[in-house]
Amino acid sequence: MPPPQPLPTFLLTGFEPFGGDAGNPSWDIAARLDGWQVGASAGPAEAVVDASVAGPPSGAAVAHDLPLAVVRSVRLPCVFGAALAALDEALVQHRPVAVIALGLAASRAEVSVERVAINIDDARIPDNAGRQPIDRRVYADGPVAYWSSLPIKAIVAAMRQAGIAAAVSQSAGTFVCNHVFYGLAHRLAGSVQGQRGGAAGGPGTAAAWTPPRRGGFIHVPWPHPPESAVADRLTLEMLVEAIRIAVLVTLSAGDGDLKMPDGAID
Repeated sequence: MPPPQPLPTFLLTGFEPFGGDAGNPSWDIAARLDGWQVGASAGPAEAVVDASVAGPPSGAAVAHDLPLAVVRSVRLPCVFGAALAALDEALVQHRPVAVIALGLAASRAEVSVERVAINIDDARIPDNAGRQPIDRRVYADGPVAYWSSLPIKAIVAAMRQAGIAAAVSQSAGTFVCNHVFYGLAHRLAGSVQGQRGGAAGGPGTAAAWTPPRRGGFIHVPWPHPPESAVADRLTLEMLVEAIRIAVLVTLSAGDGDLKMPDGAID
């Protein structure tokens, strides 16, 4: 009997604390999911995704015959340039089939599945290395923007079905989160192999590798404590479940996405 083939890898990234905070929920979530064999067993997230994407009439949880992938989580420094160098190392080491980068959006009250990454670094505060680029392109030769290649609306719909507040976001900001989102999209487009962008301390170098099929960015808010009486509170457990759903939808949704309104008027 031939030896079993290794599972494909799904890469999750989160950030170290920044701005004087003691922690960062983006990394707390990613760390909790490290090593998860996606689809190996039926649970609440699988039930939601089976109902919203695969669509069994009963909405019952359906365990896949084999795991779809194994999650590997990597913590990125909250530093322009260095974050992309760490991402490059993770991409070469794990060779994932898909990537979701996570970040903290402290002012938001819902999970924000980002639609677009823009080619600009414009830091309102210094990063963790004291760098504060202003009106500088992530890549001088890159396009103005990249669309997320995640099934963003299917992810949002599945999260909402699970009772988790979520929305498509039209802006990932201009700090290190957008820097990583744009850098990831630039790599998925095949534009970084064998190249080094920017000046010293700029975006990292990608060795030869096959770009993941899909990738994008999700912002999470600060979690509420479980005993909080806040309406529509999002606890850490709920945020972990939200990203679990995002991973499952990304692997299960094929190449398309839902057609549903989730834009913004202002």
